[in-house]
Amino acid sequence: MSAEEWQLIGFTAAMALLSTCLILPIGVLLAWLLARREWRGKAIVETLVALPLVVPPVVTGLVLLKLFGRRGPLGHWLHANLGMDVVFTWKAVVIALAVMSIPLLVRTVRSAIEEVNPSFEQLARTLGAGEWRVFFTITLPLAKRGVIAGTLLAMARALGEFGATIMVAGNIPGQTTTLSVAIYHNVQLGQDERAGVLSAVAVLLAFLALGASELILRRRKI
Repeated sequence: MSAEEWQLIGFTAAMALLSTCLILPIGVLLAWLLARREWRGKAIVETLVALPLVVPPVVTGLVLLKLFGRRGPLGHWLHANLGMDVVFTWKAVVIALAVMSIPLLVRTVRSAIEEVNPSFEQLARTLGAGEWRVFFTITLPLAKRGVIAGTLLAMARALGEFGATIMVAGNIPGQTTTLSVAIYHNVQLGQDERAGVLSAVAVLLAFLALGASELILRRRKI
């Protein structure tokens, strides 16, 4: 493979890793709230979290484009107050990957937390442990396999994301081009051989991430 192809692989992996790290604390907290708490509007939050899984990714990308463009509410505020542009930069890539992968993280971690016996948590509370201590010493350790599996699933989803990314980040070589975008671009140019090589790499990365996640989930069930 050429240096350019290695750069594509490295950039995609870095963006997927960064987006996964960013959503991990948010996703775990949200999964815990959905698994262990009841509040008004919970069904709406559950629907919003799952929405990227069912709507076309280009629709999600269009929403992000409207939000983070210079004329959008978030994009205008960031540009006016921090001098920061998001759309068509690597930041847009990270945001698109994060939004598209967080549903898998939340769903997997939530299932793991729901499998933790609540009596263990209640026993810790009766011994004087606060909610945060119960979470970090009881809930999270017992659900750690689900957290790891969910993290790997989210990263696998991020590695293969295309629709939302192309909408909000575009295809700027060396700046926003990911593996999926590069594959699409090469197919358009008729460079099927290069597209095939990049596709094989994408499949391999996804296979490794999904395989590791499946092994962890199977061990959790034993």
